[in-house]
Amino acid sequence: MHAIAIAHVALKYASTWETPPPTKVFFGERQVLEGKATAFTNGAIEAGIVHSRALLEFMGLKGAGPSTLAVRLNAKKDDVVIENTGLPKLSVESAVRMYAGPPAEAESALAHVIFVANKGLAHTTSAFDRSTGAAHLLEIAFRGIPKLVVEHFYKPLGLKEPTYEITSRPAV
Repeated sequence: MHAIAIAHVALKYASTWETPPPTKVFFGERQVLEGKATAFTNGAIEAGIVHSRALLEFMGLKGAGPSTLAVRLNAKKDDVVIENTGLPKLSVESAVRMYAGPPAEAESALAHVIFVANKGLAHTTSAFDRSTGAAHLLEIAFRGIPKLVVEHFYKPLGLKEPTYEITSRPAV
């Protein structure tokens, strides 16, 4: 869930830029990299997309198209899935219920993150384009997926809620 939180922060920054600003990366007091800020944001967003897909599939959901979800019917023998814990798979209705906006938008956001992980990152396509409404859908997914995992996995098992949110400075 940390990867998703970092991706959320990176997406917020990247969405505000006309052109990516320069960046410097330090380990302690030593500068180790310099370049454009996308050297951080692109990888962070992509990692968050992949982790989002993994958590949604763990919870029992799969993509049924670019904007629709379905319940995963089965898992491979070596997959770690929520059913292994004795908890049920998450239904599409339960997944979208927590979103304060329209259910169709929530479903579209969750399905979009799976679609982008499968098609947009696995090979070069036009499926991942931040200039479209895709960034808005990713933002919704990045906000919601950790909450779904907490509500439908951690809490039912009586596990302590993990600290996963990232503190960042405001974009300037």
